Amino acid sequence: MNDVKKSSKGKKIIFPVILGLVLVGALAFTAKEYFYGQSHEETDNAQVDADISPVVTRATGYIKDIRFVDNQFVHAGDTLVVLDDRDFQIKLQQAEAALAVAKQSVNVSQFAVNEARTGIATAQANIETAKVRVWKANEDFKRYEALYEDHAITKAQYDAAKAEKDAAEAAQRVAETQVPVINEKVSTNKQQVNATASNIGLRQADIDYAKLQLSYTVITAPTDGVISKKTIQPGQLVQAGQSLFSIVNDNGLYLTANFKETQIENIKIGQPVHVNVDAFGDHPINGTVESFSGATGAKFSLLPPDNATGNFVKVVQRVPVRIKLDKSDKEFISRLRPGLSAKVVVDTKK
Repeated sequence: MNDVKKSSKGKKIIFPVILGLVLVGALAFTAKEYFYGQSHEETDNAQVDADISPVVTRATGYIKDIRFVDNQFVHAGDTLVVLDDRDFQIKLQQAEAALAVAKQSVNVSQFAVNEARTGIATAQANIETAKVRVWKANEDFKRYEALYEDHAITKAQYDAAKAEKDAAEAAQRVAETQVPVINEKVSTNKQQVNATASNIGLRQADIDYAKLQLSYTVITAPTDGVISKKTIQPGQLVQAGQSLFSIVNDNGLYLTANFKETQIENIKIGQPVHVNVDAFGDHPINGTVESFSGATGAKFSLLPPDNATGNFVKVVQRVPVRIKLDKSDKEFISRLRPGLSAKVVVDTKK
């Protein structure tokens, strides 16, 4: 009977003890979470991001050669795609031929200028010759005129001398009028040379443009990274501006954490961050708050909300925060891929 009473009394004591321990544990856990929450902000709305470079073609043509496979790592400057360049080679040859024709036209025009300049010297020589002829004709006419007055020569001889003088003077006037005409011709030919020379610049520009277009037939990697989303095949016709594939920048990994607007009050740039990627939960990563987005995520959506119309329902917005990852563990960082989910904890007491 006494044993039964002792057992009953022991059970009554154990229950309050257990209840007290549970309450103490609950209070301790609550206090721990409270103080932890006062100095930390966390979210599981986060993912790994990276700079992704879409590679587009700047020329239209058929794909001649593809020198990579999907998900291959490439270095900046590696040749990835080669287009059929025969059309572009022909256009370059046409531009070079047009330049040669323009240069030849300049040579022809310059020869015309030189020829016209030679004509000036000839015209001036003709003027001097005409002056000498006029002087001789005048002297002869004076002598014949004196002889005629003395009746030593006939009227016919006198008229012939006078005609010779008049013809010499007329020839001089004609010779003198040729010089301005030839000078004008030289000026015109010079203008023709300048006009033809200007075509050389245009033809050279055509060559440079043709070479630029030819260079577009070789598509290289803009950065180091992994090729993804390949959408082309050999022999395919691609259009200028068409996206061929994307390159995930190998050195551009970072984390985007979407914190509630009620959480960002104590988050500041430079604070330490602890990251756990869901795919590698047992391998934490350290990071640093790098920057805040210029607007909430909703403002960048296709149809941003407009609270000025309709019935207003307050929804807690999220602000994207960029987290810079610690790159000391390069081997692990290289295993991360953009889009992986993660949990982020920011230590706001530092």
